[in-house]
Amino acid sequence: MKAEPGKPGTLRLGSRRSPMAVAQSGEVARRITERTGRQVEIVGVTTFGDVSREHLTQIGGTGVFVSALRESLLRGEVDFAVHSLKDLPTGAAPGITLAAVPVRDDPRDALIARNGAKLADLPAGARIGTGSPRRAAQIALLRADLRCVPIRGNANTRLGRVRDGELDAVVLAYAGLARLGLTELVSEIFEPDDMVPAPGQGALAVECRTEDTGLTALLATIDDPASRAAVTAERSLLAALEAGCSAPVGGYAVLSASRARALHLHGVVLGVAAVNRDGGGLDAAAAGGTAMVVRERGEGDVANAALLGRELAARMLALGAADLIGATTDRDDAHD
Repeated sequence: MKAEPGKPGTLRLGSRRSPMAVAQSGEVARRITERTGRQVEIVGVTTFGDVSREHLTQIGGTGVFVSALRESLLRGEVDFAVHSLKDLPTGAAPGITLAAVPVRDDPRDALIARNGAKLADLPAGARIGTGSPRRAAQIALLRADLRCVPIRGNANTRLGRVRDGELDAVVLAYAGLARLGLTELVSEIFEPDDMVPAPGQGALAVECRTEDTGLTALLATIDDPASRAAVTAERSLLAALEAGCSAPVGGYAVLSASRARALHLHGVVLGVAAVNRDGGGLDAAAAGGTAMVVRERGEGDVANAALLGRELAARMLALGAADLIGATTDRDDAHD
């Protein structure tokens, strides 16, 4: 929601300039105005990740989308900032507080293919665009005969490569497509058991300066405790695995349907090629018998979400997850 710059009481919201970022920042601004009556001005900030054409693993992972916003926040140029939560590095940022995690949107991944084809309908050798090692590896689990192609650019740029015939399909976050009003293009939505989302996918992070205690309390009016608990478990898993946000790691937490206050966490660490197997533990890929997947599940109280993530990570590390993360990120094609 755009407000008159300099108007008393107007809050300055720092946002990336991409259409998706502006759309999600606008939604946060509307929620704040509805809850508190405060007007919000969106201030566009260009990040290094937006202008660089290098693959994310070459320029520092998705944290490059966050640093410029945080610097603008600490300089006092904006009052608070909105990020896609999956872009946040897991380490603490001095002087900055995660003031709110609004109600999480759909965390699933979506396939957009020519002529509305589903994954099972694509011909052998079809080219699927993705900038995510996590997505590429899980596509290999589902269809080892398909080819994943590394791509960058905003959602419209990626969709254009399908429309122009350069790619047969792309995989994107469903939440982002929904924010842009593009869900009618979706061919298939992958259930979390088939393609485990990235930690924090579908959620937003609202940050402000730690010293601004009044603003922290105001922003907390849009915080959703269930969403915060879920992403806390997921990000704790990622941190304990010592994996960056562009690593081949999936983590998805959801409140239990059968136990009050219980949180269920599904974690997976993947190689670039993999085969699936029921149950937890270490899987072996058909190619050379190399271990390619570590998958585990756990459950804990929502009040101990961070502990749940750490405990699940410890079990996964004992099964060889660290070696798998290192083997994947050291590969030349790890930029997918």
